[in-house]
Amino acid sequence: MAQRPIKVEFDGARGAKLAARLDMPAGQVRAYALFAHCFTCSKDIAAARHIAGALSAEGIAVLRFDFTGLGGSGGDFSSTDFSSNVEDLNKAVQYLRDNFEGPQLLIGHSLGGAAVLAAAGDIPEVRAVATIGAPSDADHVVHNFGAKLDEIREKGVSEVSLAGRPFTIRREFVDDLETQRVRDRVSALGKALLVLHAPLDTTVGIENASNIFMAAKHPKSFVSLDKADHLLSREEDAAYAARVIASWASGYLDVETSTLSEQPPEGLEGVEVRETGLGKFQSTVAVGSHRLIADEPVSYGGFDSGPTPYDFLSTALGACTTMTLRLYADRKNLPISNISTTVLHAKVHASDCDECSDEAKEKGGRIDRFERLISYDGDVDAETRARILEIADKCPVHKTLEAGSAVVTKEKP
Repeated sequence: MAQRPIKVEFDGARGAKLAARLDMPAGQVRAYALFAHCFTCSKDIAAARHIAGALSAEGIAVLRFDFTGLGGSGGDFSSTDFSSNVEDLNKAVQYLRDNFEGPQLLIGHSLGGAAVLAAAGDIPEVRAVATIGAPSDADHVVHNFGAKLDEIREKGVSEVSLAGRPFTIRREFVDDLETQRVRDRVSALGKALLVLHAPLDTTVGIENASNIFMAAKHPKSFVSLDKADHLLSREEDAAYAARVIASWASGYLDVETSTLSEQPPEGLEGVEVRETGLGKFQSTVAVGSHRLIADEPVSYGGFDSGPTPYDFLSTALGACTTMTLRLYADRKNLPISNISTTVLHAKVHASDCDECSDEAKEKGGRIDRFERLISYDGDVDAETRARILEIADKCPVHKTLEAGSAVVTKEKP
């Protein structure tokens, strides 16, 4: 299961801030991947979302970002070209290196596919590359400019309608595209390659997939996307491509070398919560080899990108309760399965809390009230059901919450 994406920001090739999302697995991070979107698209298209979700479910964190001037990124799109897109991609790689670890997998859609093919050979961490509807040469994009191409060449600039939106295209952009030879980079790639393409793609013809595949050396694979369109706009097509990439990549990624798969560094004990620098509250939570995100809801000024501190507290109570009941059920050979605990938390007035102790009511004021709703499958008698509820109260976290704790605060040396 994947978490909600973490909002990320880093400097692009032309100095603009690039908007990105990092889809982190809920558990241990086995490797990192980078997704490059299609020409004039964004990181949030269906293909990107599905692929990030499928990979994060397999323990692979995915960074997807908007190129300069597109989506949520800053900068002027008209000042960019294919070379700057490749530089943006390398900036994203460096962000992962500096903050996590370099990506082992690159995924590119359409012109983003050409970009990852151009960049992959120079990124030592990359072990595998997957492309979706990618052109075999970057100048294939030029045909999208249609009748405006002559005007661009003559006047140096023109406004072009792409996917129903106006974009300013400069002659430098066209010139740069026409000098790129993606197939030359493919032949020297030295990485495992997966080519996905739709035979009915009217934007980038299937012959481009053939050219890329023929130029590549083994190991290489080709998967037909049947009736999909160029953008994988049907959810089922995007989901299928995501499953294929996730399954294929597992055979090439070196998950044993992932720095987050190793034991925590010597001296790192307990739980470390550190600000990400994004937003007001977002923090990374490091627990051994596990990485989580803590945040607050949007209504409180956060991104809602992870559980709140009280959510984590409720999680501790719910997890402990479920585990305690499993131990009891196994010890007593009870025929129950699918034990679950739902925890509800609220701040209430002690005087209004019927279940609270007399001591708590005497103190008055507002207190924290946790309500557990326990369910399970299995046929047991009324006496056993009552006993199960009693055992839930013996959960160690329950006892900690009821008894209170000593919290000692010191400055870290």
